[in-house]
Amino acid sequence: MKVIGLTGGIASGKSTASAIIKKFGIPVIDADLIAREIVDVGQPALDEIVGYFGKEVLNPDGTLNRKLLGSIVFSDSKKLEILNHITHRRIIERIENKIAMCKERGDHPIVFLDAALLIEMNMRKLVDEIWLISVEHDIQLKRLMKRDGLSITEAENRIHSQMPLEEKKKYADVIIDNSKDYHHLEKQIEGHLMGIHS
Repeated sequence: MKVIGLTGGIASGKSTASAIIKKFGIPVIDADLIAREIVDVGQPALDEIVGYFGKEVLNPDGTLNRKLLGSIVFSDSKKLEILNHITHRRIIERIENKIAMCKERGDHPIVFLDAALLIEMNMRKLVDEIWLISVEHDIQLKRLMKRDGLSITEAENRIHSQMPLEEKKKYADVIIDNSKDYHHLEKQIEGHLMGIHS
C-alpha cells in the first residue's frame, strides 16, 4: 500500500483537493479531524491545554474554544510551541494507528494523509511521497480573510506561523497549482492519480 502525504499552506485549497481525491474512491486520513478528536471533552490533551492556558480557553459547555486559543497562540510563538508539544505526539500516534489499520485491511492500493503540517511535524517518514497544493500568496491571503473572517494582519500572522511555501516545495514530489478554478485543480489531481495507476 502506498501512503501519499497531501499538504499545503493554510487556505491553499488542500481540503478541496482532499474532497476530489475521495471522489475517486481513495481513502483519506484527515489530520485536522484527528487534531479535533484529541482535544474533545474528557481527552488528556484537553486537560493539559486547560492546565497551561487556563479555563478561559473553554466554551461554556466545556469544549475547547478553538478560535480563542488560535488567537492566543498565533500571536505568541512560545505558546504555539507549548500547544504543539501537547498535541503533536498524540496526533502522530493516531495517524500511525490509522495507517496500520488500512495496511491490515489491505483493500486499497493508495491511502492519502491530509496534513497541513506534514513537513513541520516531521511526518515525512509516515508517507512514501508528498503532494503539495500550491497557491499564490495574494490568493491565499484573500481566501483566508474571506473564509475565517480575519483582518489582513491576523491572516498574515497565520500564514507566517507556517513554513513558507517555497520551503515546502523542496520536500514535494508532486506540486499541484491551485491558483485557478476547481476544474483546473481536479484535472491535475486526476492526471497524477492516473500516473500512479499506470
